[in-house]
Amino acid sequence: MDTLKGWERAIERAEQALVEKLFRVEVEEAEVVRALLRRCDEQAVVCSSRRIVVPNVYTVELPAPVYSEIGSHVTAVGQELTDRLEHHGERRGYEWAGPLTVRLDAAEQIPNGRYRVRCAPMEHITSAPLKAPNG
Repeated sequence: MDTLKGWERAIERAEQALVEKLFRVEVEEAEVVRALLRRCDEQAVVCSSRRIVVPNVYTVELPAPVYSEIGSHVTAVGQELTDRLEHHGERRGYEWAGPLTVRLDAAEQIPNGRYRVRCAPMEHITSAPLKAPNG
């Protein structure tokens, strides 16, 4: 009987650990999404009453171990974050400075130890006219 109770307690502990891990991941994911949206809002430039321009390239820097843990899912996570940011921009009436993208990168130094969000408008090719090739 004691063996059965021991197994039951072990299973309960394992279930509790799993729930705590999943809940913590959801909380951290929500924090990253909120930070991304906040960064977008902070960088909005009001050009007119009908035009608000925001950066279009966002980078979420993660500690190297976390980035490695994501592994092959980096592209899917980046796309999910891009979709959420795009939806946010549509609700707010933002105009992106170019094609929207959210990238995940590994970083050595992160101030809060969890993540950092950076953004910038994508550099564009100069609009100078092309020169004709010499003869």
